[in-house]
Amino acid sequence: MENGIRPIAAALIIAVGLALAGTAIGVGFFFSRGTDRYVTVKGLAEREVDADLAVWPITFRVSDNSLTTLQDKIDKDRNSVTEFLLECGFDRSEISYAAPKITDTRTEQRYSSGNAPEERYIANTTITVRSTEVPQVKESMEDTVSLVGSGVMISAENWQTPTEFLYTSLNDIKPDMIETATINARRAAEKFAQDSGSKVGKIRTATQGYFSISDRDRNSPDKKVVRVVTTVKYFLID
Repeated sequence: MENGIRPIAAALIIAVGLALAGTAIGVGFFFSRGTDRYVTVKGLAEREVDADLAVWPITFRVSDNSLTTLQDKIDKDRNSVTEFLLECGFDRSEISYAAPKITDTRTEQRYSSGNAPEERYIANTTITVRSTEVPQVKESMEDTVSLVGSGVMISAENWQTPTEFLYTSLNDIKPDMIETATINARRAAEKFAQDSGSKVGKIRTATQGYFSISDRDRNSPDKKVVRVVTTVKYFLID
């Protein structure tokens, strides 16, 4: 009989021990979660910068009934535009040429209803300036009226070939902007902690936001606004 009681007693002792152990784990987890208090805040940093790269496409149009004469006109106007850009102070390495786009109006469906122009061939040619001298590009853009006066038919800028003003030095300002965003995030956390009767502790986790670069406004594309938002979780302590 005693031999039968001993296994039962041992089993009861083990069961009670497991139950107590489970309770201890549960209580420990509860207190651990209770002390793990934190607040999630976002910090914003913005900076206005000047564009440091300009990409300026200049498109001109010529037309003729002869492809040979058309090519002569393209070469003449291309030389005129190049001379203009060199006189403006640009280096030849900053100037690139695209192949002309030639349209035969006799084969274009849009001209099939009898509204074709007198000259059969139309060529649109683009010369692109890529320069870090942004003020120089802006000033030269205003002076293109002299090209029109010399007979070069400059095409109006359109959505396919817009002038672009870019900011390429983001890595130079990233560290300072992240620091500013983090400081602003901590200020928000301190305000939250003050309202809740707590203090801000160490950083629990931090996530660097996505850097965005946009025009300051539509009339000043050479002025950019760089923006970043960081997300930081701070521990709260009593």
